[in-house]
Amino acid sequence: MATLVLDNGAYTAKIGYSLEKVSVIPNCQFRSKTSRLKTFTANQLDEIKDPSGLFYILPFQKGYLVNWDVQRKVWDHLFGKEMFKVDFADTSIIITEPYFNFSSIQESMNEILFEEYQFQSALRINAGSLSAHHYFHTNPSELCCLVVESGFSFTHIAPYCRSKKMKEGIRRINVGGKLLTNHLKEIISYRQLHVMDETYVINQVKEDVCYVSQQFYKDMEIAQLKGEENTVMRDYVLPDFSSIKKGFCKPKEEMVFSGKYKTGEQILRLANERFAVPEMLFHPSDIGIQEMGIPEAIVDSIQSLPEDMQPHFYQNIIIIGGNTLFPGFRERLQAELRSLVPAHLPVSVLLPQNPICYSWEGGKLLAHSPDYDEIVVTREDYEENGHCICEEKFDT
Repeated sequence: MATLVLDNGAYTAKIGYSLEKVSVIPNCQFRSKTSRLKTFTANQLDEIKDPSGLFYILPFQKGYLVNWDVQRKVWDHLFGKEMFKVDFADTSIIITEPYFNFSSIQESMNEILFEEYQFQSALRINAGSLSAHHYFHTNPSELCCLVVESGFSFTHIAPYCRSKKMKEGIRRINVGGKLLTNHLKEIISYRQLHVMDETYVINQVKEDVCYVSQQFYKDMEIAQLKGEENTVMRDYVLPDFSSIKKGFCKPKEEMVFSGKYKTGEQILRLANERFAVPEMLFHPSDIGIQEMGIPEAIVDSIQSLPEDMQPHFYQNIIIIGGNTLFPGFRERLQAELRSLVPAHLPVSVLLPQNPICYSWEGGKLLAHSPDYDEIVVTREDYEENGHCICEEKFDT
C-alpha cells in the first residue's frame, strides 16, 4: 500500500509518495494574456512563454480552501497519469489543512477524498503538526517545540508538547507572502512603474532582492544616500521574456549611479523597498494592520502556557514556510526575541535546511511510523460512520 503525502499550501502543493522525493508545484491555475482562452494548471506554468500579466486563479482565499473547482482541477492533474498516477484503491493519503479550519471545508474535503477519488484511507492534519513530528523525530530528547510557520496567507505560531498541539497557545498573524508581494507591487507602481498586473514578475523581484534588516532605521538612512555610498540600492533588470527570460540583479560593478543605461533593458531601482517590505512581518502596524509582529506574538503565545514549560519553548523555536527564506530573517527574529525574553532564559531559533518542505518531510516520517494505521480513517470507516468518524480521529 502506497502513501501519498500532500502538503496542500495556498501557494504551492508539496507532494510525493512517502518512499520518493518531494515535488513543489504551484497550487493554482493560470491564464496568460497571450492565450486568453487556455487555462494552465499547476506545473503547466512552465509552458507559458510570456508570463507577463499572468493571471492567477487560486483555490485558497485568506488561507482557507474555498474554490473547490480550481482545487479539483489541480488535484486531477497531480493525481493523474501525467504526474503521480495514483491508484486510489491502494493508496493512503496524508493531506494538510490550516489550523481552525471550518467544518464545512473539512466535510467537503472528506467527501472529495473518499467519495470522488475513493482513496483507501486518509489522514487530515495541520502542516504544523507534521513539522512538530519531524522536529521531535530528529530531536527525541526534546519534549516541547514552537512551530512558527510563515506562509502565503498568514503566519501561524503553534506550541507542541510531546507531539500534542496546545490550542490555547496558537496565534495567527494575517501577514504572509501574498500580502508582501502585493505591497511591493503597490510601492513600485506608486514610485516608478505600473506593475499592478505583474504578480508573477514582482513576486520574483521580492524573492531575489528583499531581505530582513537587522537595524531598520540605520538601513533607512543608508537608503537615502546618493551615489555609491548607498550600499542598499540595487538595480533589477526586468525580464522581457524574449532575450531576458528571468529577471536578475545588476552586479555592483555594472551599476550606473547617474544617468541612464545604454543597454536599453527595463530597470527597477530598489532601495528601501528591499527591507521595508519584509519588515511588515515584524511590524504589521507599519501599513495599518493592527496586529502583533512575529516576535511579540511568539512571546504572547508562550506566556499563555504553563510557566514551567516556557523555558523549553524558547529553546525550541522552529521556523518554516517561504518567508523564512528572506536573508536575515532568522537573525532578526533571534535578536528581537532575545530583547523581549527574560535574560536567564536561553533562546534558540532554528531554520531547517529546507523550510518549505519541512512539513512534507514530517508527513513522510509519519507515514512510516508504526501507529500510522491507527490514526487514519479508512474508506470502510467513512462509509459506515460518515463525517463524525473523521471528526473523532483527526486532531485538527
